[in-house]
Amino acid sequence: MHADIARIDLRLRRRSILWFAGGLAFYAFILVAMYPSVRSDSSLGDLTANNPTVGALLGVNGSLTSPTGWVNGNLYANFLPLMILLLTIGYGASCIAGQSEDGTLGLVAALPVSRRRLVLEKSAVLALIALPVAVVTMAFILLGRHYDLTLPTSAVVGTTVAVLVMGVDFGLVALIIGVLTGSRGMALGLASGLAAASYLVSSLAPVIGWARTVRPASLFYWAVGSDQLTAGPSSTAWAVLLISALVLNGLAVVLVQRLDIR
Repeated sequence: MHADIARIDLRLRRRSILWFAGGLAFYAFILVAMYPSVRSDSSLGDLTANNPTVGALLGVNGSLTSPTGWVNGNLYANFLPLMILLLTIGYGASCIAGQSEDGTLGLVAALPVSRRRLVLEKSAVLALIALPVAVVTMAFILLGRHYDLTLPTSAVVGTTVAVLVMGVDFGLVALIIGVLTGSRGMALGLASGLAAASYLVSSLAPVIGWARTVRPASLFYWAVGSDQLTAGPSSTAWAVLLISALVLNGLAVVLVQRLDIR
């Protein structure tokens, strides 16, 4: 019974995964294809270059019409994380709490699989369901060099992986809340609220003092909030994102092992 739980969960979500990936791929292509017609628009560039508040809200440092500003402001600082979080938080909230509410968790737990293995497989699914979205988005952005939208390949790859890991982190948060509360709706709501708060802190930090103070607690900041598309995520960012995933996964294992499953 090698990874049967993961295969079943992935099969049940294959259509939504494909639709998400296809939709964001189309959006990324349109974004790339539009760039040659907007890169010389000084008024559009000044929208963020001369207004730090607008730039902060869009996740842009400098001109919106620079390659980094265009991709950050229209994709990496908002839509890509949003799509990945919709997948990971949705799955995290439903994979334990949702199955418990449906009455199917007991059947899954009755399989000859340890609870630790159960959590590890569901954690793997968190990454796998978002992987196609991340990969196709990255591919179209890298093709942007044919449209004069040139970004460092290593920075694009690194930032894409960082967003994916951040999505897994918040998916694990949803899973843990679901285990603690037994409510899919509460897990979905609380995890989404935490992700939204993390986004706001990261976005507003350049213009609001208190947000700048608490910015290190924001996973969004470590994934996309520090001009990662220019130089890639820092070693500190990788440490925060990966250690968070390991700690959250370990906590999920402990909680599920103690969970009274019926």
